[in-house]
Amino acid sequence: MFQQFELKWSSKYPREVQSWAHEWDVLLTFMDYPSRIRSVIYTTNAIERTIKEIRKRLKPMNSLSSLEAAEKVVYLTIQDFNEKWAGRRLRGFAEAHEALERMFEERYH
Repeated sequence: MFQQFELKWSSKYPREVQSWAHEWDVLLTFMDYPSRIRSVIYTTNAIERTIKEIRKRLKPMNSLSSLEAAEKVVYLTIQDFNEKWAGRRLRGFAEAHEALERMFEERYH
């Protein structure tokens, strides 16, 4: 499938296609994980949600006194977000728990 993709798009996006070809093994690392959690690994929903939340908090401020002030708002927003998500289990992780334990047995035992 990648060869078909490469033929179609390499003339229009040569650097991107070359990058994918060079890092193919890394790009497909998520395939080593249980199928139930792959979509959580390769989607950007959590990142997009975090960025949206940061923008939501910064927008009403109109201007900030310094770069450090902006960094503080971003830091505190992410800290708040981390606390909210700390107790949650992402979809599929409960079912994949045993498989993940086996994959990372050396690291966690």
